[in-house]
Amino acid sequence: MLILQSEKCFTKSNTSQNYMITGELKSQVDKIWESFWTGGISNPLTVIEQFTYLLFIRRLDEKQLLEEKKSNIAGIPVTNIIYTKEQQKFRWSSFKEKDPESMFELFTRPDKNALTVFEHMKQSGAKAGVFAEHMKGATFMIPTPRLLDQVVQMIDKIKMEDRDTKGDLYEYLLSKIATAGTNGQFRTPRHIIKMMTEMAEPKKEDTICDPACGTAGFLVAAGEYVHEKHADWFLDKKFRDHYNDNMFSGIEFDSTMLRIGAMNLQLHGIEKPILIAKDSLSESNSDIKEQFTLILANPPFKGSLDYDAVDKSILQTVKTKKTELLFLGLMLRMLKTGGRCAVIIPDGVLFGSSNAHKQIRKEIIENHKLNAVISMPSGVFKPYAGVSTAVLLFTKTGSGGTHNVWFYDMQADGYSLDDKRSEIKDNDIPDILSRYRSLSLSKGAETAFSEPVEEKRKRTDKSFLVPFDEIKNNDWDLSINRYKEIVYEEVDYAPPKNIITDIQSIDTERINALKKLEELLG
Repeated sequence: MLILQSEKCFTKSNTSQNYMITGELKSQVDKIWESFWTGGISNPLTVIEQFTYLLFIRRLDEKQLLEEKKSNIAGIPVTNIIYTKEQQKFRWSSFKEKDPESMFELFTRPDKNALTVFEHMKQSGAKAGVFAEHMKGATFMIPTPRLLDQVVQMIDKIKMEDRDTKGDLYEYLLSKIATAGTNGQFRTPRHIIKMMTEMAEPKKEDTICDPACGTAGFLVAAGEYVHEKHADWFLDKKFRDHYNDNMFSGIEFDSTMLRIGAMNLQLHGIEKPILIAKDSLSESNSDIKEQFTLILANPPFKGSLDYDAVDKSILQTVKTKKTELLFLGLMLRMLKTGGRCAVIIPDGVLFGSSNAHKQIRKEIIENHKLNAVISMPSGVFKPYAGVSTAVLLFTKTGSGGTHNVWFYDMQADGYSLDDKRSEIKDNDIPDILSRYRSLSLSKGAETAFSEPVEEKRKRTDKSFLVPFDEIKNNDWDLSINRYKEIVYEEVDYAPPKNIITDIQSIDTERINALKKLEELLG
């Protein structure tokens, strides 16, 4: 499950991953990736995890160097000590100079009681940020001194001076996950996450959560949106403290994904996000209620849980075993009144006929405010999956408020809808953003979705408004095909007699041609 954005000092590469990376940096990452594979580590997640550990060890040394520089300038002792005098050999700047065998021994000490570079990294705790807090269960898996030395020397050459370069490097690394993970986890395309984030428009006071955060793409996107659109907010110390301490929260039960997500956030400049290692739907997470003002998510599809495994408060909203429906109930519970949500759902949620499907749709439409339904083509998630999906945008009100729901039939997202996902000219996303922005900014909250321009749109257009009563009368069905009108062009065909005459004429010509061919052949 598995986002994006800020001013860049280098060229943009328009690919389906939507990262920005120079040719040199891309080449360096590609060589490191190739070294892992030829060295015997072929699982993409394992490669990324081991790569991540080494990046983090390098960052520990860089933090210590920064503290030492501050100490020298101020003439005072180092206060935030990551490496003691006895641990200097564990620093990146120290062991990178050693021969491969000596370096490898520092990572894999035969004496089980001796501290290693890797164990020091795991124990660094709060001094080293949120990534180190989730290191339980982390395993060093680089098998040979040669591979370790090879990778360390290549990582050492990567220039990582600023947040943008670090973030783009890691986004490119994550883009190399070429197969779907377990439990329905696969990366959400960067440009789709960016679209959803721009539609949600993170606010200065927002507390943002992804309850199935995976690699933390949505949280990264929200942070990058703030840097791009509202750099002036960082002049305010109160906002800086909010941004650094409690603006971003993620929940994830997979420890490997949690570590990868933590590193993704840190390399994008979000040092202290709140990351919770739990199953979002379980009773152990029942204390998170009415806590967030914005949820951005792409929760797991097609999962199924026993009722006993699900928090009872969610089942009160939607009684089901289907995870895609349970997550919608969870999000309503987690949002504060007035909170917004942008979430990707499988198409079946829009038109499913079970009691649970109707129950959750009715809950959102009748008791809260459904703003928009964006139907996406099935190729958006290729090569990971060919599922048809949609984006729901709604606001938790507890008192209704749905007047007109804005539907958009996205037919192109800027990339081919096959496994290659090559860049193409057709792209509805700019139009989606422009039209949605004009809707939400046109008038006050009560009439935000009654903008005359969209009211004039016909049901044959890509976007149009559907009133509450019509949706209610259709049993809360949110499938765009239920409301979209298709115009069929009338085709005039020749009368059957004329067609038969033409066929006979062609047949006569064919017979004459065969006779001439026979005469020529003697």
